[in-house]
Amino acid sequence: MPEELPFPTLAPRSTEVRRTGRRGRASGAAAQAFVPDTEQLVAALAVAERGDTLSHRDAETLLHARGAELDRLLAVAGRMRDAGLAAAGRPGVITYSRKVFIPLTHLCRDRCHYCTFVQSPGKLAAAGKAPFLSPDDVLDVARQGAAMGCKEALFTLGDRPEDRWGAAREWLDEHGYASTIDYLRAMAELVLAETGLLPHLNPGIMYAEEIELLKPVGPSMGMMLETTSERIWLEKGEAHFGSPDKDPALRLSVLENAGRLKVPFTTGLLFGIGENYAERIDGMFAIRDSAERHGHVQEVIIQNFRAKPATAMMGVADLETQEYVAAVAVAKLVLGPGARIQAPPNLTDALELSLLVRAGIDDWGGVSPLTPDHVNPERPWPQIDTLAALTAATGYTLRERLTAHPHYVRDEGEWFDPRVLPALRALADPTGLAVEGRVPAPQRAGASR
Repeated sequence: MPEELPFPTLAPRSTEVRRTGRRGRASGAAAQAFVPDTEQLVAALAVAERGDTLSHRDAETLLHARGAELDRLLAVAGRMRDAGLAAAGRPGVITYSRKVFIPLTHLCRDRCHYCTFVQSPGKLAAAGKAPFLSPDDVLDVARQGAAMGCKEALFTLGDRPEDRWGAAREWLDEHGYASTIDYLRAMAELVLAETGLLPHLNPGIMYAEEIELLKPVGPSMGMMLETTSERIWLEKGEAHFGSPDKDPALRLSVLENAGRLKVPFTTGLLFGIGENYAERIDGMFAIRDSAERHGHVQEVIIQNFRAKPATAMMGVADLETQEYVAAVAVAKLVLGPGARIQAPPNLTDALELSLLVRAGIDDWGGVSPLTPDHVNPERPWPQIDTLAALTAATGYTLRERLTAHPHYVRDEGEWFDPRVLPALRALADPTGLAVEGRVPAPQRAGASR
């Protein structure tokens, strides 16, 4: 291991129980109803090391691993990841997607207490911005990205802003669109035709008919489940209070509909926003159950909370590193060797990324050489060459994938609308990964670059 890229050492486990508080709490985890003793933790580690199926209580127990116990947990999760990659035909490979980030609108009807992506119409107007990006703006970003070899166009936007903001409704009416989803469909179709970039669609809540509307222009879609905790949604002062689209039952229905409609789907969990350890495990089991029913969950993002200024949760401490990597490792063990686990590389300090690799991740998600992370603008993405070096230092090779993961690309007939297949095939190698260095080409005859 090079001296400039050391593996962090792990401190021993503390038995202190963390308590909930709006500001300045030790982390975003609520007080735990169950705190295992050393004997219980060692027993749960033994279950994991034998390769036995973890119960809910086993998994919850393992979230408490720290120090030497965490080292053992990471070793088990890493072995499971390696076995899964070997079975997938790409041993030792960690993937990423070269993308551009297109924030179609910063308006949203939700009021998440940690979010800086969402803006009001007044703030947008003061900055000289319209409620939505124009088609020319969308294409400008997409064309720049395509010229730099990006292959994914990540469309991210607020949930149904026309239901809250008159300015959004007026803009859509003036431009001839029935809804934000309708406009998203048009812009994804435009980008696909004019640049050949593959749209990944992330508009929040989507009903079944909306997923069907978007499937012909999006090889993949996504929505973070974030948490299954109704308490965080229902109780005043909690992170999702006042946000209708953060109802866990509603978000789980999106996951189910995407599965029934055969859409390669990215989802994930956000840890540190006030959930307790049992609720973290509930979320993992819910995703696993949906994936087992439908086979559509292409990757699971395990994301750590990072406090942002000028938000209701700006005084909440970031999720502590060992707590985070323990959650990543447990997610790997719960979800299984065939699950792809992603950790955003810009939300963890570079010298700690090795811990995430040890914890069983096999994907870094989308990384852009052009656009910032508009959801976490204070946390720039690492340069792709730097990420490759950091990955290599842990003993793995970084490879570019497409917005849909390789096994879906290889089994294309079951998962994709025929209208996206030409663009997908043009960028995929025989294994379903991306052809490194290939520049997307327009899919409409006569379209300009």
